[in-house]
Amino acid sequence: MANTKSAIKAARKSARLTTRNKATKTRLKTLHKKLIAAEKAGKIEDTKVAAAAYVSAMDKATKSGVVHKNAASRAKSHVSKVVFAK
Repeated sequence: MANTKSAIKAARKSARLTTRNKATKTRLKTLHKKLIAAEKAGKIEDTKVAAAAYVSAMDKATKSGVVHKNAASRAKSHVSKVVFAK
């Protein structure tokens, strides 16, 4: 258990941020699965919509510090390959 005021505050902050990060990463995984499912089904319009939603969520996660900038860039690059390869 934390002993100092600053350690108590850090523990509260850590718990809050962990919850936010888990929720954001879960949403990203769900959007990615939807993108892959639309791509496998061969639905081009659905793939483009899913890709836009995924890229937008990835940018927001990067802005809030949940995902590293380079990891988001790499993920968006993979998405563009999937969308524009057709």
